[in-house]
Amino acid sequence: MRVSIIGTDYPELQDAIGTAGGEVVSDPTEAEGVVVSFAGQVQELMETFQKAPALSWVQLPSAGIERFTEALKERPELLWTSAKGAYALPVAEHALTLTLALLRELPTRVRARSWAAATGTSLHGLKVLVVGAGGVGLEIVRLMKCFDTRVTVVRRLADPVETADATITLEDLDQHLPDTDVVVLAAALTPGTRHLISAHQLGLLPETAVLVNVGRGGLVDTPALVTALQEQKLAGAGLDVTDPEPLPEGHPLWEEPRALITPHAADTLEMIKPLFAARVGENIRRISAGEVPAGVVDAAAGY
Repeated sequence: MRVSIIGTDYPELQDAIGTAGGEVVSDPTEAEGVVVSFAGQVQELMETFQKAPALSWVQLPSAGIERFTEALKERPELLWTSAKGAYALPVAEHALTLTLALLRELPTRVRARSWAAATGTSLHGLKVLVVGAGGVGLEIVRLMKCFDTRVTVVRRLADPVETADATITLEDLDQHLPDTDVVVLAAALTPGTRHLISAHQLGLLPETAVLVNVGRGGLVDTPALVTALQEQKLAGAGLDVTDPEPLPEGHPLWEEPRALITPHAADTLEMIKPLFAARVGENIRRISAGEVPAGVVDAAAGY
């Protein structure tokens, strides 16, 4: 397969393509596939559509595809694949890190300048609700089950997740929140999941609960979250993604002592470059063998 690269080209990506039997071409008119790498622009992809008559496949660099909605609508007949699941290990690790830090009240202790009474909550024995059953969500479930937790997965479809204790749909979310200790968001951002966690859902959670978001910032109503934290209706929030993003200087979340914010660092470029290269190589091998590639995009679902 002849492949054109849009965005950052790097040796591991070149090697993965070559090892899989692909060939990187500099002239997009020869391309059968397009790999949108890091820093790849939507406009450049749209321009490639006009230059590559043999184009049949597009590989996107992230699990979330909202940035490429316009291009997807332009060429819905192409085979589109995303990186969903490819970065599951580092992102799930980060979700667990944020969870433990909140439960052990590290945001408060890192600001402290004097000794205090011993406080904190163990993850063991808690009820965890994971929103999203993709690669990241499933890895979060696996890590959470290393502790003595009861894990419920929330997903769009009712198909049970075997590794979880229970599986529910989005429609059942509200009724489970009052009995939840930890909520971890690892879902895609779609019109149906925007502000999935709003003032109403935050009000249903116990005041001792913590919220962790490693999915997309738009899953949470930010002003409602600020209010819940300020009014002590939530024990803490760990956010690797925010809305808006980047979170501007002076935003009230920066001053909130119960918030722990990381700058979309769950999957740094250094972590994911080899993982993305591996995904590209895997998909070239699968497509060339007539097999279903990994991370096929469901245009109707939006991920």
